[in-house]
Parts: sequence; C-alpha cells; structure tokens
Amino acid sequence: MNAPGTMLDYGPDAIILAGLDGSNWRLADYVARGGYEALKKIVGGRVPPATVIGEVKKSALRGRGGAGFPTGLKWSFMPQQFPGDKYLVCNSDEGEPGTFKDRDIMRYNPHVLIEGMAIAAYAMGCARGYNYVHGEIWDTYERMEEAVAEAVAAGFLGRDILGSGWSFELHNHHGYGAYICGEETALLESLEGKKGQPRFKPPFPASFGLYGKPTTINNTETFAAVPWILRHGGEAFLALGKPNNGGTKIFSVSGDVARPGNYEIRMGTPFATLLELAGGMRGGRRLKACIPGGSSMPVLPGEVMLATDMDYDSIAKAGSMLGSGAVIVMDDTRCMVKSLLRLSYFYYEESCGQCTPCREGTGWLWRIVDRIEHGRGRPEDLDLLNSVAENIQGRTICALGDAAAMPVRAFLKHFRDEFQHHVDHGRCLVPAYV
Repeated sequence: MNAPGTMLDYGPDAIILAGLDGSNWRLADYVARGGYEALKKIVGGRVPPATVIGEVKKSALRGRGGAGFPTGLKWSFMPQQFPGDKYLVCNSDEGEPGTFKDRDIMRYNPHVLIEGMAIAAYAMGCARGYNYVHGEIWDTYERMEEAVAEAVAAGFLGRDILGSGWSFELHNHHGYGAYICGEETALLESLEGKKGQPRFKPPFPASFGLYGKPTTINNTETFAAVPWILRHGGEAFLALGKPNNGGTKIFSVSGDVARPGNYEIRMGTPFATLLELAGGMRGGRRLKACIPGGSSMPVLPGEVMLATDMDYDSIAKAGSMLGSGAVIVMDDTRCMVKSLLRLSYFYYEESCGQCTPCREGTGWLWRIVDRIEHGRGRPEDLDLLNSVAENIQGRTICALGDAAAMPVRAFLKHFRDEFQHHVDHGRCLVPAYV
C-alpha cells in the first residue's frame, strides 16, 4: 500500500507525476527526464511570445487552482507593450481543505514549476516572478529555494538566460498559513507586506496587480503542465483530455478510501475509475457523499458521483464544481450534520472580516449548525440556514463568502432528512459505527 500523498505514475498519461519517488527531484534528475528542453527550444529559437500563448490556448489548459479559467486566454490579457515592470505570480498558497497536490509538486518535481513559470514569463514579457508558498509547509519552501538556486547556477534563471539576452528572476515567498491569502488579490496584498485582504475588482490584476503593475497569477499545477505542452504541442495535451478540458489533472483523494493520495488521470476519466485507483471504499462500505473539488464546493450524493466524469463540465452538470480537484469521499457512517459543522467552523475561523455578510454570516451559519448537531435545533433553523447562506453568496468582495454558503445549501439540498431528524429528535439519524 502506498502512503497518503505519495507521488506515483499511474500510467503513461501522467505528465507531472511520472516516475517520481521522492529521491529524484534535483536538477540533474529533471534534465534526465527531458526537463528544460521546452525552455531551450523557446528561448534559443526565439519563438515569438504569441506563438507560445497560442499553443497554450490550443491545449485547453484551464486553471488548476479552482476557477478553471482558460490559461492561454488569461496570458493574452497581459499587455505586451507595457513600458514598465510586469510581474508573474504563482499561487502555491494551498489552503483549501482536502487539497494537497501543489505541495507535492514542489516537493517531488520543483523544476517543472520553475520551467513552467520561466516559459510563462517569456510569453508575457515578465522580468520578475514570485512563488507564494503556503506558510505551514516550511520544508517545501526550503526545497523550492534549493531548486531555484540550482536553476540559476545552470543558467535557466537569472540574467541572460541561455545566452539569449532575456532575463527572469524568480523568488520564493512564504506566507503564514492564512486561508484568505489563497485569494489572488489578498495574496498580492500579502506579497506587498500588507494585511492579506482581498481587493475590490475591477481593476483586475492583469492591469493593476503587484505594486500596481500588470500581473498574471496562476496555480502551481497550471504552471507545471506548461513544459509538457510546449514540448509536445497544444493539440497533444488537448487529446489527453476532452474538448474544453485538456490534459491530465491531479486529484487529491482523501476521506473514506483505502489509499488516499494524489492521482494524475486524464480529464474526463469516470469518477468510478478514480475511486478504484484509490483502492475503493475503505472497508467495502457504501459511498454516501462526495465533495469533488475541495471543501468549498457543493457536496454530491454518492450515486450522482458514481455516474459522473472528472472534468469541469461534467461536474458542473452534476451540480457541483471541480475546483482544486480535492475529492473528499464520505461513506455511510458519516453524519452530514457533523460534516457540515466541521466545514462551517473552518470558514467562520478563516474569514478575514472585511465584508459584513461574510464576517457576520459565517459565524451565524456555524452557530446554527452547531445547535442542530448538539440537539438544540429549532423547527425554523433549516429555512434560516438557507436564508443566511443565500444572503452571503454573491455579496462579498471575494469568493470566501460563496465558499461558506455553497456547502450549506448543498448539504441541505441533498441530505435534508438528516438535518430534519436532528431537529425533530435531538440526535443523529446515522447509526453509531461499530
């Protein structure tokens, strides 16, 4: 059995995790796997930036951090003729509960992230980039520092890269574990040394980002897919997935499965196949529910998930979102009220407090669910939960309000009978696990 989080190659389609065992992360290992060949081809061949962006557009690579926005389109928003500084930022502030893929990319394959960022910087004309690393994974931050030093010494970063006359400096920056800094504009505030709170938009980072300059922000896994795309072509990456959902995707599978861990599969792979890769349900129990994209995404009943494919469009059709790709699996011993209580408390604690609906509403949601779970529920509480969640969603500066509200509404929609039983009888509907 593999330890949770172990990086393994689950087949010939793995493009980020293939052949990694924790000992072969250094520059020499990466070069032996074909690393930096894409950067050499682009920089050495003076490939026009527009051609690079065009290949990324063809690939249908969508942002792997949660929003799923087309990466090539995002890159095209960067003003090419801007006369001053432009910045590139990697969002490695992985704080979404259930998500643990980005830290393992940096731990096991850091140079693929560095090469991906260098290619993106070349395509958008950025001379400086920052990798914002979650503050609670210090060992991973130190590994990234070692990898950057190796790349600089080898001429893949720094001044006059590969003798081309083009320069790109990359700096790692560690946060302090605040969930809110995973929101891109709060991340920028933190990078500037300010309190990590989201900015009003517009203006968007593409025109007014880090230090008020044009900035492009992508997720760790998004950048990590770029070198393969530029080596093999956008069409080849697209062919690994399905239309509008190109390539492979790393899914962090946790919860009631036999082998929790990171699994890289083609986009569009059936959920049942992913569950089988993770060893199936622990103890052979029944799949009751699944959150397909991290704790902020709507929960789905087990029977719905088993009929769903793992890509943005299929998950959306089923009634949830792919998000970061954190698949939280729950078997028939799980109380849905208790599960929601845990999630609601997290968002209450992590709200930055800037917006009134989020600051007041997240605490309100948690207190209602808490009294339902502990046998003090009132007949009007279920409708009140829905009402509070509805008045938070879509009414805050950033998406944390939505992240707190959507799980509440989905749990009530699909498992209302359990909540009602708690209110009516003051105890759980789910029998005690023996």
